[in-house]
Amino acid sequence: MPLVSVIIPTYNRSQLLKQAIASVRSQTFTDFEIWVVNDGSRDDTHDVVGAIDDPRLHYIYQENSGLAAARNAGIQQSQGAYVAFLDDDDWVEVDHIEKLGA
Repeated sequence: MPLVSVIIPTYNRSQLLKQAIASVRSQTFTDFEIWVVNDGSRDDTHDVVGAIDDPRLHYIYQENSGLAAARNAGIQQSQGAYVAFLDDDDWVEVDHIEKLGA
């Protein structure tokens, strides 16, 4: 079971999503999982996430229900002791999770 679950809700921002995922995958602290929650996107989000080969990366699709519902879907599936949220158009420094004290 990972210590930290990073939840990234997204909606029609596949190109920005790549950078958000990459920033989490490059963390100095590695005991985490990533949950991308696709909130009904009509772009190539599924393909973008599917092209990333990382067993820590998980994908959920739901009909468009809004940001709160997407975050809740990620929380329900997450296994980590701690939960962190990252917006699909943001990124984190490589030591972000480590600095949080994980």
